[in-house]
Amino acid sequence: MAAPEERDLTQEQTEKLLQFQDLTGIESMDQCRHTLEQHNWNIEAAVQDRLNEQEGVPSVFNPPPSRPLQVNTADHRIYSYVVSRPQPRGLLGWGYYLIMLPFRFTYYTILDIFRFALRFIRPDPRSRVTDPVGDIVSFMHSFEEKYGRAHPVFYQGTYSQALNDAKRELRFLLVYLHGDDHQDSDEFCRNTLCAPEVISLINTRMLFWACSTNKPEGYRVSQALRENTYPFLAMIMLKDRRMTVVGRLEGLIQPDDLINQLTFIMDANQTYLVSERLEREERNQTQVLRQQQDEAYLASLRADQEVQQQKLAEERRRRNLQEEKERKLECLPPEPSPDDPESVKIIFKLPNDSRVERRFHFSQSLTVIHDFLFSLKESPEKFQIEANFPRRVLPCIPSEEWPNPPTLQEAGLSHTEVLFVQDLTDE
Repeated sequence: MAAPEERDLTQEQTEKLLQFQDLTGIESMDQCRHTLEQHNWNIEAAVQDRLNEQEGVPSVFNPPPSRPLQVNTADHRIYSYVVSRPQPRGLLGWGYYLIMLPFRFTYYTILDIFRFALRFIRPDPRSRVTDPVGDIVSFMHSFEEKYGRAHPVFYQGTYSQALNDAKRELRFLLVYLHGDDHQDSDEFCRNTLCAPEVISLINTRMLFWACSTNKPEGYRVSQALRENTYPFLAMIMLKDRRMTVVGRLEGLIQPDDLINQLTFIMDANQTYLVSERLEREERNQTQVLRQQQDEAYLASLRADQEVQQQKLAEERRRRNLQEEKERKLECLPPEPSPDDPESVKIIFKLPNDSRVERRFHFSQSLTVIHDFLFSLKESPEKFQIEANFPRRVLPCIPSEEWPNPPTLQEAGLSHTEVLFVQDLTDE
């Protein structure tokens, strides 16, 4: 039933369907399509929702059951590290905090209400991703203009491409979502993300993908990863043959702390990459061995086919030769009687030391002698006939010198002759 449905898909949807199946490992194509349709063909959101279900978080399309889910945290755990903002210190700090609290609460409440109402008036333009690579390049340029060129190497591609490359290369993928309006974003980018030791760690140990949530591509990833605050980092890797979020870092984290947390996440999950790498090598070796076996089998098959073809060719040649011998025999003129004064008695000595005797007529061509010998079973395929006195080769078949072979009389044969058959088959 899946095949007819797939024909109704566009090429882009078909590619997303195959990519989603590869990333999640779901065997049912119908289930993959149903999940993507629920997420409006947003593959990142669909993949993350699938990952969340595996981690025990209910899908947004499946309401939680009345009883709480039993989650095996020993097997499915996302490492989460949240840095809270420092609490105010002293009477002055607390006083300022309490004075500003109503204003801050009112501001963010009104802002949230405005954004919520705006959705009904005008859809969020970030929900339509038209140029994901352009979003990435635009963020890179704005980042360098604001914070300089000393930063981790940005992955210059879409989020899906980064996932695919991390999976193919068996590397960690660090995702950074930049909140332009968040108060901690500038400090994090300037002091933490651009710190030399952080740059060195990221560039040598992982792929780094980053985008602003104000960009459609960044917003789409934000909807998939569901960050709570900024700055936000997520560590993703291939785990149990699926791309999995294995670590979440949120809040204003300092360089040394970030290095420690990233190192901890990588050390805790390195065994999965090592295991997958060994499995891939084993699969590759098996594939190479199978390929070598297939090539050896094909070579053996070709050799057998060549031998068989040679046998068939040899059989055809022998059959044609036998048919030709029979035709020559049928075309031979009758043998003269011993009393015929114009007859010639010829004794042929064959290469196998056997002798054959027959009478011919003086007026007959030497070709008749050749045809007679050719029709014999014991005669070689190619031969010439020699006379002894004087020693000479008789021109029994047409040639440039003898277009029409002479008669026995013209060749100077007597009433009784002994002729020798020389084998020329191997020449």
